[in-house]
Amino acid sequence: MDLRIRPAEPAEYTALGEITAQAYLQDGLLDFGESDAYLGELRDVARRAAAADILVAVRGGVLLGGVTFVPAGGPMADIAGPGEAEIRMLAVAHAGRGQGAGEALVRACVERARAVEGCVRVVLSTQRTMYGAHRIYERLGFRRTPERDWNPLPTLLDLTLLTYELTL
Repeated sequence: MDLRIRPAEPAEYTALGEITAQAYLQDGLLDFGESDAYLGELRDVARRAAAADILVAVRGGVLLGGVTFVPAGGPMADIAGPGEAEIRMLAVAHAGRGQGAGEALVRACVERARAVEGCVRVVLSTQRTMYGAHRIYERLGFRRTPERDWNPLPTLLDLTLLTYELTL
């Protein structure tokens, strides 16, 4: 069965939120585990969908994962500046990994960015330990931008996020 990337439907928001939350939890990406404040944001797909585009990867009717695409700034942007689109909260369910869903979601975001007038670059932030994601980004031509690395919680010195960009 073919992998399909498409906009998320509201009926999928809860399931996608749980896939995203569980991916971050199971990969040890939340410093405070189940009590991490970011967990609520990961689960709140409806709020993200009101401010950005949510894409999902589906194979044979099974939701494998999703991503938040921020076309040009706005409240969902963390690091995007003028002329930049941003990829956020890329997550694939553990059972759906290794099937190309993560790469397909990133490719779909890049194609969407190319369709945004005035967009010249796609940017994203990632954690140091997201090695699989790093391989996808680098395979697709993204380059590291250490000068843009940042810490969303400055009181936690070890939470620096790595940044990447792709010039369109």
